[in-house]
Amino acid sequence: MRIGVVGLGYVGIANYFLLAQKNMVIGYDIDPDKVEKLSKNICPIDVKYVQSFLEEEKINLNFTNDISEVSKFNPELIIISTPTNYDESTNFFDTSSIEENLEHFLKFSKDSIILIKSTVPVGYSNNISKKYGTNNIIFSPEFLREGKALEDNLYPARIIIGEDSNRAKKIARIFSEAAKKEDIDILYTDPSEAESIKLFSNTFLALRVAFFNELDTFCELKDLNPEQIINGVCMDTRIGQYYNNPSFGFGGYCLPKDTKQLLANYSNVPNNLIEAIIKSNTTRKDFISEQILLKNPNTVGIYRLVMKSGSDNFRYSSIQGVMKRLNAKGINIIIYEPKLRETSFFGSKVYKNFEEFVNSSDLILSNRLYAEILPYREKVYSRDIFGEN
Repeated sequence: MRIGVVGLGYVGIANYFLLAQKNMVIGYDIDPDKVEKLSKNICPIDVKYVQSFLEEEKINLNFTNDISEVSKFNPELIIISTPTNYDESTNFFDTSSIEENLEHFLKFSKDSIILIKSTVPVGYSNNISKKYGTNNIIFSPEFLREGKALEDNLYPARIIIGEDSNRAKKIARIFSEAAKKEDIDILYTDPSEAESIKLFSNTFLALRVAFFNELDTFCELKDLNPEQIINGVCMDTRIGQYYNNPSFGFGGYCLPKDTKQLLANYSNVPNNLIEAIIKSNTTRKDFISEQILLKNPNTVGIYRLVMKSGSDNFRYSSIQGVMKRLNAKGINIIIYEPKLRETSFFGSKVYKNFEEFVNSSDLILSNRLYAEILPYREKVYSRDIFGEN
């Protein structure tokens, strides 16, 4: 099949390499540097397996930063995976990047099926189809972990297509046949239901993070052992021993914005829980900051801005929320983040030398306890119990 992938971020790159194993695929992004690196077999983002996948798999690379080249490729399927940041002023995702691409392809690739992989508000697919007078738009949610986007496409938990039709089944078959996992669960739904699945899935994950963080807060103030309590709670198979490691709060690109978007979609719908999840995350960062201030440090070192090991993404990481709170209280903040090229980050000095960073810090914050920081444990404040993301 001839396929175009528009937007080469985590989702786009993972989809490109998944589908390019068995299809003719062209990838498009507005960033020329990203396109140049990919054309040279260099992955521009830190995603596990992608670089080795590039070196081991025989894939014909075809990338461009000229959108007209995608139309000239005459794709049967166009996947849009551009960013949709949450706009606090409108309480909705900014879907302008999707619409810009839709307008081009509906004009120059009229026969192509357009599969939206970007996260959108509930009702978006139906509304945008009516706006442009087309039935060629399908929504399919993506469920990818940070740093493991390609792995999660090769071994997907499920495939969901927001349409129940022969063409939807063909799309699902293309994805399932490219995956390495067998017997993948596939669900065909209406468009708004597929959009809801995405938002409710991420909100439930945020709920789980918030729950164990509040458990940990309770333990810290009551002088209880959180590891024992979490292990005991999670022995119940209905709860399970997973996604239960306390942190400084949920962050990253997806969970904060998806929970806010779901809450916005709850307008005029009675709720307590959805709003409480968002408030709980704010409370957690407030609490972490208060605990640090009680230790009276002059200089607090931030060890890693990234959310998880194996990732280079620190967009909206929870530790940044803690940093801002400490800065507001006059605490000097310094940072050690090897993924950061700049010498400062939001006014805080970035250290390139690890030993110098440690020696310059009165207290070090580490959301996750990497092996490098463990020898200095007496200086480190972390809520990491299980050493897992």
